[in-house]
Parts: sequence; structure tokens; C-alpha cells
Amino acid sequence: MGMNTGLIGGGASTLFGAWRNMVVETVEAFRENVEGRAARDADHRADVLSQFAAEMVRERRGGWDRFIDGLNRLPRPLMAFGTLGLIVAAMTDPAWFAARMEGLALVPEPLWWLMGAIVSFYFGARMQAHGQGFEREMLVALARMRARVPEPDPAVPKGAARGQSSGGPVWPNAALEDWQRTRG
Repeated sequence: MGMNTGLIGGGASTLFGAWRNMVVETVEAFRENVEGRAARDADHRADVLSQFAAEMVRERRGGWDRFIDGLNRLPRPLMAFGTLGLIVAAMTDPAWFAARMEGLALVPEPLWWLMGAIVSFYFGARMQAHGQGFEREMLVALARMRARVPEPDPAVPKGAARGQSSGGPVWPNAALEDWQRTRG
């Protein structure tokens, strides 16, 4: 008799577990898993806060580096305020302004081309450096995201928790991986 209850009890719990998994999977098809949502929200909040914290961290730099950074920030404001100053000068003292424009008209054309190239390369290099910095940040964020999201394990049932999988990226991207191998 004790043997029968053990078999029946074991079979009943297995049968109940299968029914429970089927019900859970069916319900989750129509309604979001609240615990999973809470975990995803907590992870998202932690990621946002860590990103904000990383943006606020300042590198310890020497006086020379701060001076050069200050000089690098001057050209655009100087050009903008210089243009506004020329407009104000043209309105307040047209004779003085005309004399300065006659002097500019005497500058040879190759010198204008050279100045244009220098200004274009300066702003182009800054724009490229900022773009590469943004690209680097996005690649780091993508790598962190891919390292944290596990790959589904075929041995784990569909309704099982995500933490029980084998790990690794969920969305393999052969082109991105190839590009990363060639860069580093």
C-alpha cells in the first residue's frame, strides 16, 4: 500500500506540474508576467542610473589639458560673436566697416582657400572625433547588453525563468562580430 501511494503521489505531482506549466504558458500568452516585468524594470532603472553616473564622472586632468580643452572650445563662439560684431560695426560706423572690407578684398584668393581648408579640417576633425566617441559608447553599451541577455537553452521549457539558460548573446550579428574582430 505504501508503494502505491508513493507512485500515485509522484505521478500526481508530475501531472500537476505539467498542467501548471501549460496553464502558465497559456496565461502568459495573453497577460504579461508581472514578476518578469518588475525584474526588467529594475534592470532598466539600474542601467539608466549607471549611465547617468558614468556621464557625470570627470577625468582627473592636469592644468595643461584643461587649458587646451578651453582653447579648443573658443573658435566657434569667437566666429559667431565676431560675425555679430561685424554686423554691429557696419550699422554703427559704416566708414570704418567699409575700410576693413576693402582690406579683406585685397587678400589673395589662394589665401582664402587655405583658410577655408584649415577651418573645414578643424571642424571636420572635431565632428569625426565626437562621432567616433559616440560610436564607441554605443558599441560598449551593446556589448554590455548582449553579455547580460542570455541565449535561450533548448533543454529548458518555454515557461522557465530566463536565468536558467546557457548564457551568451540572444541576437548574434555576424557582421558586427566580424567588424569588431578587424578593429581590435
